[in-house]
Amino acid sequence: MRHDHSLDPSKDSRMSRLSRRMLIAGAGSAAAGLATGVVAAPAAAHDPGELPPGLTTITPTDPRYPDTQLRGYNKRFVGTPEAVRIVGSTEHVVQAVREAVRGGKRIGVRSGGHGLDGLVDDPAVKIVIDFTEMRDIAFDPVRNAFTIEPGATLGQIYRTLYYGWGVTIPGGVCPAVGAGGHFVGGGVGPLSRQYGLVADLVVAVEVVTVDASGVVRAIVATDNPADPNYDLWWAHTGGGGGNFGVVTKFWLRQPGVRSTNPTQLLPKAPGGYLVGRAIWNWSDMTADAFRRLCANFGAWHEQNSAAGSAGAALYASMIAPRIESGKILISGQVDPSVPSQVTLLDSFLAALGVGVGPAPLIVKTPVQPWLQPTVSAPDTAVSMGILGPPRSKTKGGLLKKRYTDEQIDIAYHHLTRADYAHKASVFTIASYGGRINALAPNATATAHRRSIMLGSVFSCWDVPADDQRHLDWNRSFFRDLYASTGGVPAPSDANEGCYINWPDVDLVDPAHNSSGVGALELYYGANLPRLRRVKAKYDPCGVFQHTLSIR
Repeated sequence: MRHDHSLDPSKDSRMSRLSRRMLIAGAGSAAAGLATGVVAAPAAAHDPGELPPGLTTITPTDPRYPDTQLRGYNKRFVGTPEAVRIVGSTEHVVQAVREAVRGGKRIGVRSGGHGLDGLVDDPAVKIVIDFTEMRDIAFDPVRNAFTIEPGATLGQIYRTLYYGWGVTIPGGVCPAVGAGGHFVGGGVGPLSRQYGLVADLVVAVEVVTVDASGVVRAIVATDNPADPNYDLWWAHTGGGGGNFGVVTKFWLRQPGVRSTNPTQLLPKAPGGYLVGRAIWNWSDMTADAFRRLCANFGAWHEQNSAAGSAGAALYASMIAPRIESGKILISGQVDPSVPSQVTLLDSFLAALGVGVGPAPLIVKTPVQPWLQPTVSAPDTAVSMGILGPPRSKTKGGLLKKRYTDEQIDIAYHHLTRADYAHKASVFTIASYGGRINALAPNATATAHRRSIMLGSVFSCWDVPADDQRHLDWNRSFFRDLYASTGGVPAPSDANEGCYINWPDVDLVDPAHNSSGVGALELYYGANLPRLRRVKAKYDPCGVFQHTLSIR
């Protein structure tokens, strides 16, 4: 069944009714609640018409406005909101949401600014709530968990947790990504095969919501099944950003850990960083050789991705850029302080070249401490030679099995076809599975618990006039790759849908998705009905929405 996720034409009237109810209700704060229930917004010590101390409003006439517009990573989308609200506290968020709803203004929420497909930088968004100055990281002895605010970036989180307590989280490889969107979409990275998704560590969230009466308040929802707001916690463990309210704080702790020592509450940071690379020249790569190489990479993951298996200690990625880039690169990453993992890396690299024909160049980096290579990873666009403001398109799918030979032949065609050339257009496959798949699909809002790899087609450029050329290549590649399932990775014995942190608005367009499976089913699978119920309970008037949001 296909769902239409275009903007709801009844939204304006709903917002007007809600605004009237708020004025009648006075938008008062709720009474102070229990730790697992509603937390009242702090009483305002200022005139109702004034802003809370420290809440900054930046409008188009402010000289700072252009900087707020450039906070979005993908420069194909540059928002023009009426105001950007720079928040520094939960009270600020409550006030910003309250005023936006009173005025019937569409809200967008930004943490790190790395949304890939213009969901925040949308012409319909009039008020952007920006967490760039709300990025504290601390240990909370009351909840026996680490607290992280949405504006904290992954690089900052890795550094603070490592130097403070010797621990880390299994997040992504881009240090500039913000916690707010990354965590609620699942959060996958090189350590996820060992420790699960970042969302699997979230034990509580603080969320600013708007109820049916127009009351704006902050709610702390926990993983305690007895918590009356348990479902709100559950929805934020993979339910995607911008759906239910505005998250103002996360609490993280490893499941099942009983210690009160903060150095034992999150995964230990790796004892080092070792990467081995197998590099092939495109000039040596025939269609047969490419087919065998991809088969080897996929077969290794089919055999080494069970939760708790020795192979789950290795994270790998295959990067096959367009032929004019000159090279195909496969890398494996392990912790060299564990001798068995070094052996694992060597066996992985050896398995890649079996039967391929041309021999790869094998390069092992010198063993390094873990933190510095992690927090200094180059920006994706820069690493691909794009030096101007990056413009991009990402399309991806979760794989339960390796790509078929027919699909790899399609990939080879699009990577080598003569009517298109661009070094920064790539086909990638990266590791998934391991500990991620130890949980049941309904244990959290992340339904994808059977996949072993993430495949993607990615294009990055910096010349606006080239938009259509690159989009056409990217879309035709992805459509052909999944031609047998309607142009998208619709659930099958081989596919498990899409990853919400790689949002793709093409999925709501029948021209790009003829599978009969709607975008939200691709993102949330069997968890979608429950997510809809959470949406109805905590955002009954549809205040929080975007092109791919839950309705």
